[in-house]
Amino acid sequence: MAQTTATIKWLDGMAMVAESGSGHGFLMDGAPANGGRNAGARPMEVLLMGLGGCTTFDVMSILKKSRQPVTDCLVELSGTRADAVPAVYTDIHVHFKVFGDDLDPAKVSRAVTLSAEKYCSASLMLSAGNVTITHSFEALPSAQRAR
Repeated sequence: MAQTTATIKWLDGMAMVAESGSGHGFLMDGAPANGGRNAGARPMEVLLMGLGGCTTFDVMSILKKSRQPVTDCLVELSGTRADAVPAVYTDIHVHFKVFGDDLDPAKVSRAVTLSAEKYCSASLMLSAGNVTITHSFEALPSAQRAR
């Protein structure tokens, strides 16, 4: 089995530095109402971003293998959390905006579906934990991507 490692170093208040086994790190913090200084992403936001990164990796890899002329990709995620403790995610929606000229919408749809149902470890793990994850996509011409 593959093993992944990470360390979390508490700084002060609710601030902490996360470092991956590959040596990359980032700052997490809490809201001022919870003792933080709003200096970094919340840990549950990081979980949502991790899901977005995992599925984007899959979709872009599949589209590259499908020889789709992707020029850009934006993934928007929204999550709903339970009102009670633990405030777990109950529902997450993942929306892909894939940009490129002459994209085949069927191939974009297939890439999103394959990621959701077969390849995205984060999505499959969260779904197994009773999180309802939905997906949607748009295949858009490159000119529609405003930088």
